[in-house]
Amino acid sequence: MKPDPDGPPTRLRSLDAYRGFVMLAMASGGAGMLAGFPNHSESFGSNLVDALRQQLDHVPWRGGVFWDMIQPSFMFLVGVAMPFSYANRSARGETWPRMFAHALVRSAVLIALAVFLASNGSRYTHYSFVNVLGQIGLGYTFVFLLLGHRPAVQLAAALAILVADWLLFAWYPLPASDFPLAKYGAADAGIMMPGFFAHWNKNTNVAAAFDRWFLNLFPQPPGHPFRFNEGGYATLNFIPSMATMLFGVLAGELLRWQRDRLAKLRILLVAGAVCCSLGMVLDTTVCPIVKRIWTPSWTVYSTGWTCWMLAAFYGLIDVAGFRRWSFPLAVVGMNSIAIYLMAQLMKPFVATTLRTHLGPDIFTGTYGPLIRATSILLVFWLICFWMYRQRIFLKI
Repeated sequence: MKPDPDGPPTRLRSLDAYRGFVMLAMASGGAGMLAGFPNHSESFGSNLVDALRQQLDHVPWRGGVFWDMIQPSFMFLVGVAMPFSYANRSARGETWPRMFAHALVRSAVLIALAVFLASNGSRYTHYSFVNVLGQIGLGYTFVFLLLGHRPAVQLAAALAILVADWLLFAWYPLPASDFPLAKYGAADAGIMMPGFFAHWNKNTNVAAAFDRWFLNLFPQPPGHPFRFNEGGYATLNFIPSMATMLFGVLAGELLRWQRDRLAKLRILLVAGAVCCSLGMVLDTTVCPIVKRIWTPSWTVYSTGWTCWMLAAFYGLIDVAGFRRWSFPLAVVGMNSIAIYLMAQLMKPFVATTLRTHLGPDIFTGTYGPLIRATSILLVFWLICFWMYRQRIFLKI
């Protein structure tokens, strides 16, 4: 592997660029950028705007679009980076117990950050573990334990996780006919699936039942016990998402191989095609593709897309050698935790400050939301650029 002259040794610019692209997409606000654009109008370009709006928002339940691929990309890249980190620490002489202790600390800090961010603006601590930091934190140490094993062992572990998750959902009994769907946020008939696939319906599945027990073990606001997550997300998503990270680990091991880069690129492209095809087959036969509860079919399907996106960045940057264009993305990717925290905590402050100095009407009109999102992203990027120039990299 060729070291990146603009970053720490043994880094791949393509990984940082892909990570930066994902973080900027996450911080952009998605479909909110197009809020001022006309909806289904006859104006020129309206079809393109409508198509973008669909791609920049989560699907209601089953299926997946670009916006749904942001979290699996983040988690997949965590897995890709782990073999590089493990090898670098080993080369520095760190012992396995010390690396394991670091993995435990990282898991604990990520979980604590997840609760902190979920509670932002709330009068009470909001114990929620469904955001990406919480999900990574819950699964990170378990994935770490598989580092250094043969790829066959890692692949077998990922498949075993997905099979176990499928059995857990399929085993859990379907709700009775008089189950109060509205009381648990599952009254939208348009997303409720019939027959066997009903085991993966919103807030009536085993993961939702687990959260109704588990989250109420934590202090809840007086008179407001936890009943359901409005989006249908669940704490137990971390189990199948460990498979996503393990698939990333396999990709990371591939990229570390001392072999032809074109061969690595071909493997990523073929793996993406196999996973996407297999995921769509599973969606019609075994269980539905649902990102919000990270079904096995979703895990496989989204891994296909993450492999393709990684292949695109790796092919352009590390195979073809087109590196200069990726610098703005790499600057963000090298401080992914920093921009994630900024996106979660600083958007209102930055927007208010920009209005103060640029005028109160700067974000009004048709293009107002787009200008707001772009301006905030530029501020975040400048902060990341300053941190890069100062060699400040926020790590856990």
